[in-house]
Amino acid sequence: MASLSFVSSSHLTLRTPSISLRSTGSSPRTSVSFSVKAQSVALSQDDLKKLAAEKAVEAIKPGMVLGLGTGSTAAFAVDQIGKLLSSGELYDIVGIPTSKRTEEQARSLGIPLVALDTHPRIDLAIDGADEVDPNLDLVKGRGGALLREKMVEAVAEKFIVVADDTKLVTGLGGSGLAMPVEVVQFCWNFNLIRLQDLFKEFGCDAKLRVDGDGKPYVTDNSNYIIDLYFKNPLKDGFAAAKEIGKFQGVVEHGLFLGMATSVIIAGKNGVEVMNK
Repeated sequence: MASLSFVSSSHLTLRTPSISLRSTGSSPRTSVSFSVKAQSVALSQDDLKKLAAEKAVEAIKPGMVLGLGTGSTAAFAVDQIGKLLSSGELYDIVGIPTSKRTEEQARSLGIPLVALDTHPRIDLAIDGADEVDPNLDLVKGRGGALLREKMVEAVAEKFIVVADDTKLVTGLGGSGLAMPVEVVQFCWNFNLIRLQDLFKEFGCDAKLRVDGDGKPYVTDNSNYIIDLYFKNPLKDGFAAAKEIGKFQGVVEHGLFLGMATSVIIAGKNGVEVMNK
């Protein structure tokens, strides 16, 4: 195991970790724990997210095409990529952003950007998640970028997810927070009613997402988002995804199933890497 300790208020020492495998269900997990000695100052959640994001960035090699995620944790990874490019430690990479705000961040850091049109094969995508279940299936898209995220991450050879431990759930929808569905603006309420009825056995409440002014939130793709709130977690995410996809006017949903190859979880007790 690695230990992360402050030997003084201004000096940080990180010793090289030894990796141990432990089995959880049918999926082996690679665990790396970081502990802070009693006299040290506790790391904040943002500190842990940054550590986890930087751990994910270690997987990047020169020559790669990268999928650049969206959200607070993914932003740490994009920042680290920019720093490594600037220092010359990383070179000859290009990125495909999953939102307009990630595109702006990447451009400001000097990260070369391309599109799926010209680079349909992605070596590695790094992004956050809103929920992670024991099978490493995900709910994503509370930041509104679910369509572009899924388009990019679905074609990535490797997809590393970075999240904090509050995102761990026993079943998708189990957090009680939003599971987004992106829909066309035309007759959006028609689909809201259909989605709520589809999941009535899970106590689903469907709401149109609105912005700070109370107006419908509009995605980068000029669509609306219907957020589904479940009182009980979904029993079968794949069946749910299939049924949602049958509705005309649904563009995409926030169930990211069978896509993550690794998940890096940051929490009060350290950082854990879970592999498929």
